[in-house]
Amino acid sequence: MLAGIDPILTGRLLCALDEMGHGDMVVVADAHFTGSKLARKHLVDLPGLSSPRVLQAIRTVFVPDGFEAFQLGLMQGPNQGLLPVQEELIAAAHLDAPLVTSSETREDPARDQVTLLDRYPFYERAARAELIIRTGETRVYGNALFFKGVTPVPSDQALPPPASSFQTKQG
Repeated sequence: MLAGIDPILTGRLLCALDEMGHGDMVVVADAHFTGSKLARKHLVDLPGLSSPRVLQAIRTVFVPDGFEAFQLGLMQGPNQGLLPVQEELIAAAHLDAPLVTSSETREDPARDQVTLLDRYPFYERAARAELIIRTGETRVYGNALFFKGVTPVPSDQALPPPASSFQTKQG
């Protein structure tokens, strides 16, 4: 256990999250997701947890990337509208005033925060993720793509500028 760290963020998961840079993608997947087939770098299993709970924990150490076409991608279900698990994922992402669009109805992708992606485009994007987290979520379409933003560092915790190796000659 680490003080101040959500207890579901295991050492292996924290290591994988730490290795990610801004703009890198993490997939939080349900138990039905083909994670072992798609994972190219890291696959972490958290079988006893729901997808929204895992995303909520990730948000305690990540900020969303505002430079991507969307901040949160969800797999589109068979019907129009959001499923309860998708509404929970949006809430867990803690986005400011989430705007939900589908890939077919996008007007201005730069303004989208939440985008619904059809199944195969979702898989194509997921295959490029740095990290796939397979949860114990048994509700279908409990999958999310999330992009890591630049982690803010308070000014009192920032590293001081390097000391100059050149001495100025006075006199």
